[in-house]
This record gives sequence, structure tokens and C-alpha cells, in this order.
Amino acid sequence: MAELELRHLRAVCAIADEGSLTKAATRLGLTQPALSAQLRSVERLVGGQLFDRTPSGSVPTELGRYVVRTARVVLSDLGQLLTSTKERAAAPGSGPLVAAVAPILWVGQLVDELRARFRCTEVRTEIAWSWQVLLDMLVSKRADLAVFDYADGAELRNLAGIELRTLLREPQFVAVAANSPLAERAEIDLADLAELDWVTLPPEHDNARMPMYSACAMAGFTPRITHHVVETLSARTLVAAGGVSLCAPASRGGDDIVIRPLAGDPISLQIMVAIRTDGTLSGRSHEVFACAAHAYRAVVGRNPTYARWWDAHPEAHADVDAALKLPRPSRPL
Repeated sequence: MAELELRHLRAVCAIADEGSLTKAATRLGLTQPALSAQLRSVERLVGGQLFDRTPSGSVPTELGRYVVRTARVVLSDLGQLLTSTKERAAAPGSGPLVAAVAPILWVGQLVDELRARFRCTEVRTEIAWSWQVLLDMLVSKRADLAVFDYADGAELRNLAGIELRTLLREPQFVAVAANSPLAERAEIDLADLAELDWVTLPPEHDNARMPMYSACAMAGFTPRITHHVVETLSARTLVAAGGVSLCAPASRGGDDIVIRPLAGDPISLQIMVAIRTDGTLSGRSHEVFACAAHAYRAVVGRNPTYARWWDAHPEAHADVDAALKLPRPSRPL
């Protein structure tokens, strides 16, 4: 029984791209009759006509558009497979470097830093809200490193074969509506947020939950959690409508919201870097830490308010500054 082949997929994609069997045949190095025969074979296999002949050329039918879209995905995946296997064959001692990362603003910069420093076939990320899940990926050897935020008071396991380091203690800023009187302040007292509706992550995802409740209690109130949201756009919309939300200090304002620090920095999270000590990164944990430091420092300026806070609090990022002294190598090692 005849089967669909890669040459068939390339053929239908070429016809769709060129809009002409004749031009597609030239592109593929075939005669027009040979390409027509391939097309008929594909149409028999899929059970329908893929192209209509029109005065302006060959136009995909509805079935044809579906087949072409799917064919492009298959061919793209095949191309990536061949590229990655060739790289592995050329460098048999290396493989992918997997970073298990919380949803942080600087994940793209972290990937760039890891690519620049470590010789590997690719840098992959696994994103999860829970730091417990991220650490489980390290324990089960599904990841080589993890980066996550961590609140004091949560039980952090002592894990054999994993090195844990604190990058910095990051202050939590707040987002408020741009038309709120609070938006006019350079910094906001936590107590002045007592009457607002709070927008937070669901409890199972919210690493700032315990320090937030503790700080609010010290300020004399219990936060009124009105909205649980995991999607950023929805959270920003709710804040613009009059709510308030904790946010990473490098978050940008706009879209009718502003980002402000809290007076006295009453709420903070530790940014943690965890590295397996028995795998690809063995003996190179200081370089992983430097990658995280360079990546984090690259986004501080996204929010000018945080950039000013950063300059005013050098004691808060001494470990980051020390790690920045380790520059990128000229090529991955």
C-alpha cells in the first residue's frame, strides 16, 4: 500500500508557494508531468482534491490548505531534528542544557547568557509557577539548573547533589491604577492599600502570599483578595479598574497602570539559583550564578523607578555585583 512520503509534503508546499505546477516543478528539479503524478498520488492518499486550477494558477482547496499547514509543521520539525542530531554527532559529549525556571521577566536574557557560556546542543526551558515542581525537575534529573523566587517561612528542602544560592532579595513593588491618587506618590505606604481590591495569583502559585499577609498584618489590615489571576493582561486590566497587585520591580507601567515601590520595602522574595552538582554543570556553579546575575541586571532598567531604587540600595545586590565581574567568554566553553 502506498504511503505519504516527505517528497509528497515538499511537493504540495512548493505548489502552494509558487501557485503553479510548472514553477514548483522547476524549484524541485522535476518535470511538470512528474510533479503532477506526485500530486495525484497525494490526493489519492488523503482522499480529496488539494488544488483548484484557475486562470491565475493553482489555488489550494480547503483540504489543501489544511494539508499544506500540517506539511509545513512536519517539515520544520524534521529540519530541527536533523540539525540537532548533526550537532550531537559533531559534539558527542554535549547535549541540551535544561533550565527549570519560574515565570520571570528575564528568562530570555538567562537563555542568552547560558548559550554564550556553555557548550551544548541547545538551551531549553521548562516553566512552572511552583518552586517545588522546579526542584523536583532537578532531583529527577530532568533539568540541570533552576531559578525561582522563594518566600521566607516556606520549608526549603535540603537536597543532596544540588547547590542552592540566593541571587538577591528582591523587593516587591505594587501596581495601581494610573488615575489613582496613589499614583502621584514616589512610593506608597502599604497601609494606604487597605481598602483596595487585591489582584493575586491563586494560592498554589503565589510565593508572595505569606510575606504579603504578614506585612499587611503589621500595617494593621488583612488584604481583601478579590481576584485570582494567572494571566498578566487580565491582572493589568483589573488593576487599571482600581485594584492593586504586587509585581516584580522591573515590571513596566503603561496601559493605565503605574508601578511604585512600597515604603520601607516590607515585602520581598529571595531569587534562588539551584544547580545540579553531578551533571553537565559540575564544577561550574559559579558560572551559572554569573549567568543569572548578568540576566537579572539586564532588566533592571526596564522600570526607571526600579533603576533608581537599585542605585540607592547597593547593599541589596552585592552578590549580583560580585558575580557581574565574571565576564562572558569569547565563545562557549
